[in-house]
Amino acid sequence: MKRTALEDWICSVEGISELTRKGLEELQLRRLNELLAREKARSGFYKELPGRLGSLKELQGLPFTTAEELAENAPGLLLGSQAGVARIISGATSGTTGPAKRIFYTARDLEHTVGFFAAGISELVSPGEAVLIAMPFSGPDGLGELICRAVERLGARPVRAGVGRTLGGLDALLDAERPAAFIGMPVPLLGLLRWRRARGGPLFIKRALVSADACPEGVCAELEALLGTRLFPHYGSREMCLGGAVTCAAHEGMHLRENHILAEIVDEKGRVLPEGERGELVITTLDMEAMPLIRYRTGDLTRFLPPCECGGATRRIAPVSRLSDRGMEALDSALFRLPGLVDYRARRGGGELSIEAVGECEAGELEALAGRVFPDERVRAGVSPVTADFRGSYPGKRQLG
Repeated sequence: MKRTALEDWICSVEGISELTRKGLEELQLRRLNELLAREKARSGFYKELPGRLGSLKELQGLPFTTAEELAENAPGLLLGSQAGVARIISGATSGTTGPAKRIFYTARDLEHTVGFFAAGISELVSPGEAVLIAMPFSGPDGLGELICRAVERLGARPVRAGVGRTLGGLDALLDAERPAAFIGMPVPLLGLLRWRRARGGPLFIKRALVSADACPEGVCAELEALLGTRLFPHYGSREMCLGGAVTCAAHEGMHLRENHILAEIVDEKGRVLPEGERGELVITTLDMEAMPLIRYRTGDLTRFLPPCECGGATRRIAPVSRLSDRGMEALDSALFRLPGLVDYRARRGGGELSIEAVGECEAGELEALAGRVFPDERVRAGVSPVTADFRGSYPGKRQLG
């Protein structure tokens, strides 16, 4: 089996011929100490931290950075001047709660992300292929355009679908462009493929990199059955400059971008967990130029996996879920096993779970399946037929209302 393409990219970026676990950890410690020294010298948000650590294990003794601190201390977290900032992302994401955050990136940070994206996308895209990109497009350095640049770097052709397009619009785009690959959120892809199949149209899409939202087991199984191939999940967040971990040909977990990100898994009390135990992902963004973060609590749940059979040296994480949205993922996994369901919106309140579904299924089926996920709640479901002007039940990450 071919080693993950991520490691070829790491070797290229770092100017090394071979990546080993020992060499990677030495690189991480060196970068961590360089970061601590810079933070100590500038007297910013992290000024109270030591200027040097003797080992990576000593990182466990440093305090966490929280989402609230990130939102309240953006100027103090900016390492350098505003003049060097190429892009700022502001606001609360649909997958987070609490105050809005401002995240800063330099051109170098963004270029590293494009390189990481290209490495991950190369696992499923060949030169000359069209790739449907159903991600937000918000300017020249927005997520959608960064993905487009990565696709073009591989000699493939990006098809800019964006988010919020109607099923009819996506239908026409598929017929016109015939993309072989897809990059976007999993549930919108599932809805699109089910819509196409019900109308007898060719799917065209053969491979998919899913990102920007959780991909529960049931959704994953349905997508892989429709595509006839395994999915390539990706994990990223604004705090890590949008790209963090991606799947290789082994399709067992996601390889971390460990030259730039040092990851830990902690329990509810903040204690570091060993490999295999599920907990909250904590990141230290070692080589981010504009706004490096030290021990940032992501609010995402995952676990470290054993070494990959592809032979890569980078650590892998299991599929990621939000601490706040595990109920939604369980509901998605259960309900999308109904083959006629295209999408739905769910709301909870007053001991009741209400479901507004779109597709060809029975309300009673939805109520029965949802009742198994939430046995203590009264479930009410309604179903509307799917039409060409349907834009999806959620504009971003899926959340229980």
